[in-house]
Amino acid sequence: MTQNIDDRKSFERAKKNTRPKTNYIKNSVMAFGVGGSICLIAQLVTNMFLSWGLSESEASILVTVILVFLGSFFTGIGVYDKLGKFAGAGSIVPITGFANSIVSSAMEFKAEGPVFGVGAKMFSVAGPVIVYGVVSSWIVGLVYYLYLLIAR
Repeated sequence: MTQNIDDRKSFERAKKNTRPKTNYIKNSVMAFGVGGSICLIAQLVTNMFLSWGLSESEASILVTVILVFLGSFFTGIGVYDKLGKFAGAGSIVPITGFANSIVSSAMEFKAEGPVFGVGAKMFSVAGPVIVYGVVSSWIVGLVYYLYLLIAR
């Protein structure tokens, strides 16, 4: 009995000594810097489109398409993975991180074929996000509708 306790204690000490040290400050700064830079670039491109005379909704749609394309493209050529190792959570800015997760799962399972590999694995990642988006949009719309009814 005491042997098991001693083994467990020595295992815990060894685990604690071999665990890599995490630099939370550095990781936070890198995530903030890279995520903020991606958002800054998106805002600059939006402002550029607005200055060209596009409406705000047209500019937003174009920037979304560009960010999805860039996230997918950089995942395909292996750059986004390096960015993720460097920036950590900062590379998971919503639209580019979502594109990265879908493309990387499609690339991983492409050997299984276009339907059961690429298609199935892409939508195993995208499916919950789409369902959550639709359901939460419906709930917000319902709350807004009820607010408008009450406000009359």
